[in-house]
Amino acid sequence: MAAIDKDSPMSAMRWPAPAKLNLFLHVNGRRPDGYHELQTLFIFLNHGDWLEFEVIPASDRLTLSPAIPGVPDEQNLIIRAARLLQARLPSPQGAHIRLEKVLPMGGGIGGGSSDAATTLVALNHLWQAGLSEDELAELGVQLGADVPVFVRGKAAFAEGVGERLQPVELPSAWYLVLKPDCHVATAAVFQDPDLPRDTPKMALHNLLEGEWKNDCELLVKKRHPEVANALGWLLEYAPSRMTGTGACVFAQFEDEVAAREVLAKVPREWDGFVAKGENISPLFATLQQVSDWGIAKR
Repeated sequence: MAAIDKDSPMSAMRWPAPAKLNLFLHVNGRRPDGYHELQTLFIFLNHGDWLEFEVIPASDRLTLSPAIPGVPDEQNLIIRAARLLQARLPSPQGAHIRLEKVLPMGGGIGGGSSDAATTLVALNHLWQAGLSEDELAELGVQLGADVPVFVRGKAAFAEGVGERLQPVELPSAWYLVLKPDCHVATAAVFQDPDLPRDTPKMALHNLLEGEWKNDCELLVKKRHPEVANALGWLLEYAPSRMTGTGACVFAQFEDEVAAREVLAKVPREWDGFVAKGENISPLFATLQQVSDWGIAKR
């Protein structure tokens, strides 16, 4: 997901908002505040949305194009992320934001959370807000439990509601991701009384050596037969699971060729893509390039 043209102004840059996969997802219990204790393993993919930011000096105006159908600005995570960051600025700054939407909504691969994180990271740089990674992650958790992992930019083992992160290094792999034709609402999954909530907490080294599973998978398959069908088809070719609360399912392959051979056989009713797993987020890599470029131009 290369994004930088060094001959172009910074405002014309495209910033990546990569997908993620939950390689496993365990629900350990429900907290008194209604949130759930989780253990999960995040990895990034070199595939995702793109955002461009044009700074508006001395203004708090924020615009997003194109608008996401059915999502008003006050609910849009991109605008909400920018507003949170604006509140930390010593003087007003705004932005025109352009979104190239690639990742499906309700897919469990982090599209909205990733867009929010890219907005925080990119505008922190472009507005010269000066917030640290920890401060950006604290803003991110106000937008969603998955946002901090995108802000921090490293594959990670997550606990709590997903905000306690421990970086990990995972072996190189390629993934085939399928998106059944349905939308899964995360809130509905976690509110369902039939969701298993009693997986014992385990140490990371035991989890890495054990069988990986997703505690939300059985419930989502019952509620959404399209997910069950896609997962059943994919299991014929490789070990496969659902990511997050769905609807996307994925299979892991050792190389790109093997993954693309299976992609070529995917039934027409399902969208799919092949991507490489990344321990370092494409967003993090882009920020490093931008920072290095800024130093070089001084």
